[in-house]
Amino acid sequence: IRNEMDDVPFFDIQLPYELAINIFQYLDRKDLGRCAQVSKTWKVIAEDEVLWYRLCRQEGHLPESSISDYSCWKLIFQECRAKEHMLRTNWKNRRGAVSELEHVPDAVLCDVHSHDGVVIAGYTSGDVRVWDTRTWDYTAPFLDSEYEEDEPGMQPYVSFVRINSSLAVAAYEDGFLNIWDLRTGKYPIHRFEHDARIQALALSQEDATVATASAFDVVMLRPNDEGYWQIAAEFEVQKLVDYLEIVPDTGRYPVAVATAGDLVYLLKAEDSARTLHYVYGQPVTCLDVSANQAAFGVKSLGWVYEGNKILVYSLEAERCLSKLGNALGDFTCVNLRDSPPNLMVSGNMDRRVRIHDFRTDKIALSLSAHQLGVSAVQMDDWKIVSGGEEGLVSVWDYRMNQKLWEVHSRHPVRHLSFNSHSLITANVPYERVVRNTDLDFTAHRRHRGLIHAYEFAVDRLALQSTLPVCRSSADPTAGHGYALALAFPQDRS
Repeated sequence: IRNEMDDVPFFDIQLPYELAINIFQYLDRKDLGRCAQVSKTWKVIAEDEVLWYRLCRQEGHLPESSISDYSCWKLIFQECRAKEHMLRTNWKNRRGAVSELEHVPDAVLCDVHSHDGVVIAGYTSGDVRVWDTRTWDYTAPFLDSEYEEDEPGMQPYVSFVRINSSLAVAAYEDGFLNIWDLRTGKYPIHRFEHDARIQALALSQEDATVATASAFDVVMLRPNDEGYWQIAAEFEVQKLVDYLEIVPDTGRYPVAVATAGDLVYLLKAEDSARTLHYVYGQPVTCLDVSANQAAFGVKSLGWVYEGNKILVYSLEAERCLSKLGNALGDFTCVNLRDSPPNLMVSGNMDRRVRIHDFRTDKIALSLSAHQLGVSAVQMDDWKIVSGGEEGLVSVWDYRMNQKLWEVHSRHPVRHLSFNSHSLITANVPYERVVRNTDLDFTAHRRHRGLIHAYEFAVDRLALQSTLPVCRSSADPTAGHGYALALAFPQDRS
């Protein structure tokens, strides 16, 4: 016999509480608020923990939490939305703190990469350095290589650096590769040697898989079940590799996509190299991959000029899904992995940033963004951050078709990465030589490149302060790192 106390009046019928909850789960927060005003009984249902916990999960708040972690999920939901609104306001008005990550003396920046606020940089001195910007503690450790200590400054240049949540990887001009475990210390856990210069380097964002391309070989490295690093797969390609990316979430067997001139390869660990795309004389100009797709720019050349395009391929079906854009300039960067569903953002030598919509195979928005070619770009559900060859970093609210603010540095923007509350940018010089070595450090530091960390979720004192505030107790002369936090000027937004 049903307990009458568990029944809920739904106008002219009585429903069990569980069934009422199942109906209310289809309502959004505004509808739940309206329902809560109907009656006391409806108010109890509309404020049920299960409904608000589900809303938090749907909007991406506290994704790792379980329903038992908090006692009032409606309040948690409201607090998360308020924090999200504050962050968005700070982004729009350029309110926050910016830090310049200290440079290695007498060295030029070669490559920069970041993951979840942790930044890695490689230099012409052979030094590799890591900062954790999430803690505002910029005492940055050096990752040691295994070169002899009695040959200071004689290490080869760093060609590429990559980082994920647990590993740091650096490739050097002499074909060596160092892999460090960020959790165990500053000495390499594995060292690999190629016979020739490493042309491209990729590191999985999800697991311990590294891919390198040297001469006509692509090698995938990963640890075995005992933790010893080994070659998981090796492929032979026909031309020198230009771009290399590891496909995320492929399980036990790693998968990579490589471009070499006008060839695009799909590299599966249990298979030989497969040609994903090939049109003679039409080289690939940029590449990005997601879990099931690859997007790359193609330069149109030859008798039949079709305009430069971005092709989107299904990695499972190994066929072209979309041909996007029709630009005069070369596509120089494309970001598929970080873009919202059904959208993708690209940068072009024609100085424009474009949003592509997969649902219509058309350009949803085109922004005249830079004075020279676009070199780096990323978008989320409301904004775009783009970097240019002239050194400009621009932030856009693309729904309003409005530039919010910009920052300029001397060298091309070679890396940018942002999340809801922080932004990492790196300006890397074209030339890796400081021509006039007689100048002192302060005079020619402009030749060396810059890395900036922006934080928009800072405490109120930092937001209201207009004076430089030192946020680190590290001695800047000690050769480690220091941070300078500034409130962005209000009148420059």
